[in-house]
Amino acid sequence: MEAAIMILALLFFAFVALGVYVSVKAVKAAKRGVERTVTQARRTVEDTALRAKSYGQTGVTGELAQLRLKLRTSMRATQEALNAGAAEDASLSESLALFRRLSAHGHELDDELRRLEREPDRVTVAGLMPGLRERTERITHSADSLRWAARDRAQKFAEDDLDVLSSQIDMEAGALRHWSATDGGGTAEPAAWPEEPESGRPAAARPEPEDETSGRPQAITAPDPRQTTYPWQKTARPETTN
Repeated sequence: MEAAIMILALLFFAFVALGVYVSVKAVKAAKRGVERTVTQARRTVEDTALRAKSYGQTGVTGELAQLRLKLRTSMRATQEALNAGAAEDASLSESLALFRRLSAHGHELDDELRRLEREPDRVTVAGLMPGLRERTERITHSADSLRWAARDRAQKFAEDDLDVLSSQIDMEAGALRHWSATDGGGTAEPAAWPEEPESGRPAAARPEPEDETSGRPQAITAPDPRQTTYPWQKTARPETTN
């Protein structure tokens, strides 16, 4: 009895522990989903504000917004391309490591550009613009190089696979078209059809049987149907005489 109680208690605690574990995992997953949604919404709002500043404002403020928008767009596109390619091509792991190092410089530049947007001394900021343009160009150029190299690599693999597949399909199509007329490999003779009588000529009449005694042809007489006995007819029983 005590053993059964202990087993039930252990099962109860196991179910409780499992429920707590599943709940914690669900809460963490929901939290990650909320954080991802909030980050994406914040990023969308910030990108929209940068586009509005780059097109609606002139001078240093508009140029800073253009640099930030260019930097963020290039880095995001490269990150998405490398992450998508690394799932199928393990050789892109080195490219991802290089991009992480490049991302550190990109985040540093983006933070600096954001601070300069709120800087009231526009003259000083204008003097810093040549260096900021150069840094932005170098980072975006490196990111674009990684992105296009990954895309070219994926496209090359796709073309090679398509070439191999096309060759295999051509070989299979040729094998399917290579058949023989007969199993023995020879040429089958066409089936002989009965010759039809020429137009305007009656077909040859069947010769009549000749009489052995007279030597003349004997006429063929049809059998009397009344004297013909079929297998399913019963034979008449002979009458008995008293």
